[in-house]
Amino acid sequence: MVLIHALLANTTPFSLISAYSTRFELLHAFNLSKITRLFVQPKHLQHALSVAKEIGMPHTNIYIIGGHVKGHQSLSGMIERARRAGLSPSSARPAKQDTLAYLVFSSGTSGLPKAVMITHGNLIYSLQQSVIVGQVAAEVMSPVPPRRGSKFSPKPPQSIPVSIAFLPMHHSYGLHAYCFRSLLAPTTFILMPRWDVNLALKAIPKYHITNLALIPSVVHQLVNHPRISSIDLSSVRHVGSGAAYLPPQLSAKMKALTPKDSVVTEGYGMSECTIAALTQVLDGTFKGRGRLIPGSAGVLLPGMEARIVREDGSEADFNEIGELWLKSPNVSPGYWNNETANKETFVDGWLKTGDRFSDTLKVSGSQVSPVEIENVFFVHPEKLISDVTVAGVSGGRTSDEKVPRAWIVLSAAGKKKGADAVVKALDEWQQENLSKYKWTRGGIEVVKEIPKSVTGKTLRRVLVEKYERRFKKAKSKL
Repeated sequence: MVLIHALLANTTPFSLISAYSTRFELLHAFNLSKITRLFVQPKHLQHALSVAKEIGMPHTNIYIIGGHVKGHQSLSGMIERARRAGLSPSSARPAKQDTLAYLVFSSGTSGLPKAVMITHGNLIYSLQQSVIVGQVAAEVMSPVPPRRGSKFSPKPPQSIPVSIAFLPMHHSYGLHAYCFRSLLAPTTFILMPRWDVNLALKAIPKYHITNLALIPSVVHQLVNHPRISSIDLSSVRHVGSGAAYLPPQLSAKMKALTPKDSVVTEGYGMSECTIAALTQVLDGTFKGRGRLIPGSAGVLLPGMEARIVREDGSEADFNEIGELWLKSPNVSPGYWNNETANKETFVDGWLKTGDRFSDTLKVSGSQVSPVEIENVFFVHPEKLISDVTVAGVSGGRTSDEKVPRAWIVLSAAGKKKGADAVVKALDEWQQENLSKYKWTRGGIEVVKEIPKSVTGKTLRRVLVEKYERRFKKAKSKL
């Protein structure tokens, strides 16, 4: 956090690179962003050194954060030397709206990750949006009540929100939640180096956590934890979910575990819009017109324009599926050193998000939403699954037509019933509740877990590619 704000004040662009990267991914990120200096934690140093050497980065340009390593300067050491020398803080260097602030890597819908350019103008506008959203919410939300003391915090600060911080800060969600938005109003963070559901369940009552910024996979872990009913969640006032779609069933389960006056909300965003584009609103906002609708992406943030566009580029009609296009001063000017992707994604000032076309299938000429199928599976009365994802696979009437296939994770009730019986039950359930063209003609497969990224996004491609390899192998034998 200190490093990021120092670089912003100095108008020195930086690149946020995941510590989870493989050697191949690091090489791609280093080469694409053209970094000249590297700050790295001690535990990741050896992993990064060989890649840094390959791109010709001098050993002296590699610095340590969060510790000390012999032979390398550390950030804390630099700060200490400046203090001992009595150096005065330098003034912030001026920046224009289009001055590059940082690069953040987007998973994208295809190919290697792209480096999204975020300008100082994008960042300021995004922060202003969050201020307005907070002001609107404050009109209907009662303030955080004074927290009771404990042996851990006998004299807690009055009415200051407390949150658990576990999201990776190389990702837009964690970056903004902890490094930017936390400075707009007093906030206390309990830092976790990585997500640990058992540790979190201890921390919530211990530190009287009031706000939880989560991702759907974490919500899933919490509501299905065997000890969740015995955990004191009475301090929780707001649960927010982002980075991926939160099924209404999960949202309802989370809400049932928290106090009556608490709220569970979600929003929609992507790195290409700095962080967010839409957010759910609370009941009673907008002079009583606002209504929180679980499962929705919410309303546009202040200053944002949106279009729903058909595949042919025309405007979609009411209640018709199309691709979401966005325009606003918080939308990135484009990808760093990737003109091909820029031409495909940024058109006449509009950001083509790719959302909906990339998720929606066309079966026998009709649109099929994987999310709709997932929701139907989730509401089976016997609660047979704890997680599910649906994607298109080969097997349609034509070589390029995809059909829906479901991957499911059995719940405790599902395991008791047995995998074959669950598959049969879900197949009968979908035939009862979905039109025939929406049925999972690609099959239903039981898996131990649904692969997800560190930010909770379902990695459908991993499952689809694995299936397609098997499909091609079986076809070649025939």
